[in-house]
Amino acid sequence: MAVPAPGLPERVRIHEVGPRDGLQNEQAVVPVEVKAEFVRRLADAGLTTVEATSFVHPRWVPQLADAEQLFPLVSDLDGVRLPVLVPNMRGLDRALALGAREVAVFGSATESFARANLNRGVDESLEMFAPVVAAAKDAGATVRGYLSMCFGDPWEGAVPLAKVTAVCRRLLDLGCDELSLGDTIGVATPGHVGALLTALAEDGVGADRLAVHFHDTYGQALANTLAALQHGVTTVDASAGGLGGCPYAKSATGNLATEDLVWMLHGLGIRTGVDLGRLTATSEWMAGHLGRPSPSRTVRALSHKEQ
Repeated sequence: MAVPAPGLPERVRIHEVGPRDGLQNEQAVVPVEVKAEFVRRLADAGLTTVEATSFVHPRWVPQLADAEQLFPLVSDLDGVRLPVLVPNMRGLDRALALGAREVAVFGSATESFARANLNRGVDESLEMFAPVVAAAKDAGATVRGYLSMCFGDPWEGAVPLAKVTAVCRRLLDLGCDELSLGDTIGVATPGHVGALLTALAEDGVGADRLAVHFHDTYGQALANTLAALQHGVTTVDASAGGLGGCPYAKSATGNLATEDLVWMLHGLGIRTGVDLGRLTATSEWMAGHLGRPSPSRTVRALSHKEQ
């Protein structure tokens, strides 16, 4: 039963990251045909933004080494945004050559994670992103800026709000159209989420430029999402079936499961355009290919009811 709560948006756009952020953290390499079918099934379930793949060097993310083969298999989907991750100019050139029109760069709010993930510090990474963002914009593409470690870092501990807002501002100044605030190791709590969004608003960064990306390490992802919605955020990242983590942060567990997010949003009367039954069936199908059950509580509950 849908019971709306005051102060929440009427609609939320789900930025589905399962095919990229989810599969890149799997031990097994999924065949490109299965990946393409995964993207198509997610679109058929009503997801209008599906992050398709990442144009990184195969040595770093071998699970997504088939980006050139995958993107043409899904680029004909009507009405579906297919953003891709590009780490540098080479990645951008590869993506644009295949017709990608939405790209993302992946930064860090902390020095430790920037060096672990990008092999360079925060300032150096932003310098690397500057020509990538400029070239993408010149080509007519939109650019998302991912920012990791917005709430806590496994090496540095709690991350000061001012440090996060400063890097956010610099990414926007480079030309990013949207920022995704990442709780990479899942340590955020609702008050912390509200404090960061308030600090960003005070710095002139409105909720309309922001998305949130929560991991469920301590079971806080849905509570944190609700806090973000209460502060005006209307774009939420999630991964079908709860796939994914982070290969460079060992304490990072799976992303917020899209099914769990949809169950909460629909219960609040918030529109998503997603068919929960089709989405659940898709996650069960992918879990079968991965050889393990989905960690999503909603997938488990609905699968049990059908038995």
